[in-house]
Amino acid sequence: EDPVGNGHEEKESNPFAEYMWMENEEDFNRQVEEELQEQEFLDRCFQEMLEEEDQDWFIPARDLPQGMAQLQQQLHGLSVGDGHGSDDILSKSNLNPDAKEFVPGVKY
Repeated sequence: EDPVGNGHEEKESNPFAEYMWMENEEDFNRQVEEELQEQEFLDRCFQEMLEEEDQDWFIPARDLPQGMAQLQQQLHGLSVGDGHGSDDILSKSNLNPDAKEFVPGVKY
């Protein structure tokens, strides 16, 4: 059983069998186009979701007025005292040093 000159065996019932997929080419193209549109729609929805999420987040540089951003930078530059002068504060205090420690939610 030698192949004929066109590369097909003589017993093959339809010499155009390898081209039969072209019969449904329009359906195939429509299906692929629908899948691409669906993917594009999902991408758009995902992007919109991310944008909405970004709007819900508080980003000081974006959400505060310029003066507030400057104040925030100044606040970041502040530091808590290093202990110098705390004796002076204690000497002027009128708190009771023998009082029980305050615990939120506990009634005495």
